[in-house]
Amino acid sequence: MNFIKELEWRGMIHDMIPGTEEALQKGMVSGYVGIDPTADSLHIGHLVGIMMLRHLQRSGHRPIALIGGATGMIGDPRDVGERTMNSSDTVADWADRISSQLERFVSFEGDNAALLVNNNDWIKDMTVIDFLRDVGKHFSLSTMLSRDTVKRRLENDGISYTEFSYMLLQANDYVQLRRNHDCVLQVGGGDQWGNLVAGVDLNRRMDGEQVHALTV
Repeated sequence: MNFIKELEWRGMIHDMIPGTEEALQKGMVSGYVGIDPTADSLHIGHLVGIMMLRHLQRSGHRPIALIGGATGMIGDPRDVGERTMNSSDTVADWADRISSQLERFVSFEGDNAALLVNNNDWIKDMTVIDFLRDVGKHFSLSTMLSRDTVKRRLENDGISYTEFSYMLLQANDYVQLRRNHDCVLQVGGGDQWGNLVAGVDLNRRMDGEQVHALTV
């Protein structure tokens, strides 16, 4: 089964970094989908991402499910209004519940066994200064302001610095997964394109490495 061809005939591909299909044809690739614990259970908003993990594994590649134990504390900016911030205990509990549910959709056994990670494992020990020096310095403010979701928020009710910084945290996730798990593909929804491209750029800027991204 060819991952890209499977998505194409289903009409699911929205955007794709050039070279993604060629990279997937060279052998087994590790690819990830980020799942923020925004409720105590997986819900319809997670469905397409989980489908991508399943298709990726059926195609012979290794799926990585990234649970946003840290990013879930902030919330990915949406088109209208700030997200409600939940307590750290609540987010941790929801992350555990969602993690256990993922076993129903991907296999954690075999040659291309799925991997489950939580971004709180590497973000919790990062100081503000480390974050600004190591990650923030690679981002242009003008580029961040040009992202569609950010522009829409600024045109309406504005956006907090907290949600504005989400892009940097997600981009750093991609760098950590590439360094530690040889992950070179990120998949997300069409509204995530700006965040995915930011991760591709950060891998190039920090380590000179080429990675790939695909939205559905």
